[in-house]
Amino acid sequence: MSVRTHTAVLSVSPATGTWRVFVTVPKTVGPWPEHVIGTRQIPVPAARTAALALLGYEGVEGAEWQWCEDTTDHGGPVRLLAGLAVRERAGGVA
Repeated sequence: MSVRTHTAVLSVSPATGTWRVFVTVPKTVGPWPEHVIGTRQIPVPAARTAALALLGYEGVEGAEWQWCEDTTDHGGPVRLLAGLAVRERAGGVA
C-alpha cells in the first residue's frame, strides 16, 4: 500500500504577521488543516514539527523544508514561504 503524501506550507499571515503552517489536501471539502504558530520569528524546526503533529501529520522520511520567496504581489513586500512533503501520522492527530 502506498503512502499518500501532501505538502505542508509554512507562511506568514498577512493579517497578523505571525507564522502558520497548513497542509494542502486537494479534492477535499472544507478548510485545509491549519495551525497558527503565533510568532513573528521564523519558527525553529521543533516548533514546525510540533505544529504538524497537532494537525496529525509528519514529514516524509528524508524530506527537508524547501524555502522560496513569493513575489506575486508586484511592488509589495517579498514573502518567505517553505514547503515540506508530509504524510498522515500513524494514530492521527496528536
